[in-house]
Amino acid sequence: MMTMTAAGLSAGTQAMAHGLGEHDALGLAALVKARKVSPAELLEAAIARAEALDPAINFMAQRHYDRARQAVAAGLPAGPFHGVPWLLKDLNTTIAGEVTENGSRLYKGQRARVTSELVTRIERAGFAIFGKTTTPEFGLTATTESVLKGATRNPWNLGHIAGGSSGGAAAAVAAGVIPAAHATDGGGSIRIPASCCGLFGLKPSRGRVPMGPLHTEGWGGMSVHHAVTRSVRDSAAILDATHGIEPGSRYGAPSPERPFLAEVGRDPGKLRVALMLKPFSGAPVDAEVVAVTQAAARLFEALGHHVEEAAPTIDFAAVAAGSFALMASSVAADCLDRASMLGVTLGPDVLEQTTLDIVAYGKTCTGMDFVRGNAAYQAAAIAIAHFMTRYDVILSPTLTALPPPIGQIGLNSGRSLAEWGQEAGAFTAFTGIFNGTGQPSMSLPLGMSAPGLPIGVMVTGRYGDEALLFRLAAQVEQAAPWQARRPTMA
Repeated sequence: MMTMTAAGLSAGTQAMAHGLGEHDALGLAALVKARKVSPAELLEAAIARAEALDPAINFMAQRHYDRARQAVAAGLPAGPFHGVPWLLKDLNTTIAGEVTENGSRLYKGQRARVTSELVTRIERAGFAIFGKTTTPEFGLTATTESVLKGATRNPWNLGHIAGGSSGGAAAAVAAGVIPAAHATDGGGSIRIPASCCGLFGLKPSRGRVPMGPLHTEGWGGMSVHHAVTRSVRDSAAILDATHGIEPGSRYGAPSPERPFLAEVGRDPGKLRVALMLKPFSGAPVDAEVVAVTQAAARLFEALGHHVEEAAPTIDFAAVAAGSFALMASSVAADCLDRASMLGVTLGPDVLEQTTLDIVAYGKTCTGMDFVRGNAAYQAAAIAIAHFMTRYDVILSPTLTALPPPIGQIGLNSGRSLAEWGQEAGAFTAFTGIFNGTGQPSMSLPLGMSAPGLPIGVMVTGRYGDEALLFRLAAQVEQAAPWQARRPTMA
């Protein structure tokens, strides 16, 4: 192992900090197991890397360095990721006694009373949690900008967004601080930043990963938890360590036939691929994005799959109205309850302008609106499920455009709710539908734009069938590897 200097850091800590991006999380765990590096050295390297890069990128929301050091000193569990540093997203994922602020001044300084079941499983896998990453207020938009924490910047170009709402997680991984990080997805918030930052991001099926113990679903079942990663195998192994129902679960995704990691490297067979180049909303798609998606289709064909242009038919207007009612009602109820508990009035001193507009809209929604929104998603899920009896996966762009400059789609941009919704909704027009239908969906980092910003393509599978997505993703990763493609600071 590395020798320690008088300053308390190992002689190789700085070198290890700059080399963190050379390995995926399973690779780091293998180094620990082979005693080539210790968990303490990995942790200090990640902390050093985070402290060096955070001033420019702004991805750290909370620092739990001492807690992580104590956990390492006490001995981490001998799980598959023993000794690997980890970051949680600072949104509805808690460690008892530690601060979780949800990107909002309304929750500033809030210390959690309970530890999330997901955190328990992450720690059982051997990860050392040393902080939390930035998120927009309540995860409400596709950029990670907030009044509370400021703007998180894309490591590929600091003038552009890292995506949202898991932008802090994606920026940290893309910058080489750690090889994988916790992320959540209520309308694209794993896949969006994965696309913006050139990472692999899989949204699992509804009910696959626990969200408790305080509640077991978010936004009417639209929200799920998982990770952004550099490698496909890390994503699979992390899902192996975290999936499964928890006490009180209303539903659970079907149990996998074998570990997800065992799917990586298995032949996916000859797949029937529906190529969908236009979103249901009809929003325009950037020419470079279309070109990268068409190139992905040709790659799929070269791998032996059958690709044809096709798309399911759904009532998009009903889905759009319904999903916004579900989300706005949930946000309004949470904010009003929090304000009542604190004895404060909701206003611009505690909430951002667009959030206030969403709360105002949510207050007008009725129980019938909520039920109709749920019904619209059920109808869409049924239509897409029937469509996918003819196709194994749907291939599409992840986003309609390149990551825009900082300041355009934040929650305090000065736009009206309608203006903000139109711009943010057009940018993310491909992702949200599959939160409502509950299907697994992943962004693959297969393209780079002329300005040097990443472009992701999205592949969506049948409900409960992450296994097929991992088989396909691993095949694509081998045919068109992306891990060596990194921003300069990584």
